[in-house]
Amino acid sequence: MEFKDYYKILGVSRDASADDIKRAYRRLARKYHPDVSKEKDAEVRFKEMREAYAVLKDPEKRAAYDKFGANWKAGQDFQPPPNWQREHAFRDGQFGEGGFGGAFSGGSFGDAGEFSDFFETLFGRGGTGRGGFSFRTGGGPVRGEDVNAVITIPLEDAYHGATRTLTLEVPEIDASGRMTRRRRTLNVKVPKGITAGKRIRLENQGGTGGEGAKAGDLYLTVEFESHPLFKVQDKDVRLELPVTPWEAALGRKIKVPTLGGPVDLTIPPGSSSGKTLRLRGRGLPAKPPGDQYVDLKVVVPPAKDADVRELYEKLESRHSVNPRAGLGV
Repeated sequence: MEFKDYYKILGVSRDASADDIKRAYRRLARKYHPDVSKEKDAEVRFKEMREAYAVLKDPEKRAAYDKFGANWKAGQDFQPPPNWQREHAFRDGQFGEGGFGGAFSGGSFGDAGEFSDFFETLFGRGGTGRGGFSFRTGGGPVRGEDVNAVITIPLEDAYHGATRTLTLEVPEIDASGRMTRRRRTLNVKVPKGITAGKRIRLENQGGTGGEGAKAGDLYLTVEFESHPLFKVQDKDVRLELPVTPWEAALGRKIKVPTLGGPVDLTIPPGSSSGKTLRLRGRGLPAKPPGDQYVDLKVVVPPAKDADVRELYEKLESRHSVNPRAGLGV
């Protein structure tokens, strides 16, 4: 019987975390699902990776597999050491000759009969059968998988809070162990003050559980739509504000847009392009709230008319200014 290296099948290291294993499985499931894959060996690979994931995602089955697998390579002829199950069952204080107790959590991946002889030698047929370790099915049905998705929302939704209708396809494992996609329409409450990269959890809206078990959760990672005025930096926002030369030179109080509506901003006399002013507490709501930063941009009117050109010429003659003096030219 050929030894199967489940870590190699999923492309992860032997010290991979549970999250690493889950990510690897999902990546391979998308690549080798027989309904969508163009790979010649897609069905075989998909069956192998389901089996590998059924073992490595379960802490008890993974621990049992690791005790066997440390000194074996994929493809080698494999036979379990004699009396290994009995010795370890008693020594580890488990449930008698049956080996390890605990729930068999691979049920959502199809019937155990779909697994290889190697799997059945270690874990038995249906979790209790011939040889290997007994993983009792008495632990109950398996909770559905958590699902992750990305939603893109207007910046105003994060400022005010909102409820949005979301339509997406949720992957799930059907009764035969095959991956399918189900279209879902949900009402999603966007919390006031949420920032980009944060997640919204929708309890029991993920993958369906086996045999009536509780569904997994749906996690929505928030991203913001491009905004015509504002750029976001965590809970702060930035605005490039055009001003006239006289507003910058003389100083003025002007109206400035914010996410909460227009407010007055005082421009100090002698300001220039690139100067940054702060509107405290005008960013995204939080404790404390974010700020709005206003970057001034001096806009020079074109000298198209004769009277405008005359004004510029008077300024030139009366006020000798060299803005390039510091450049040595």
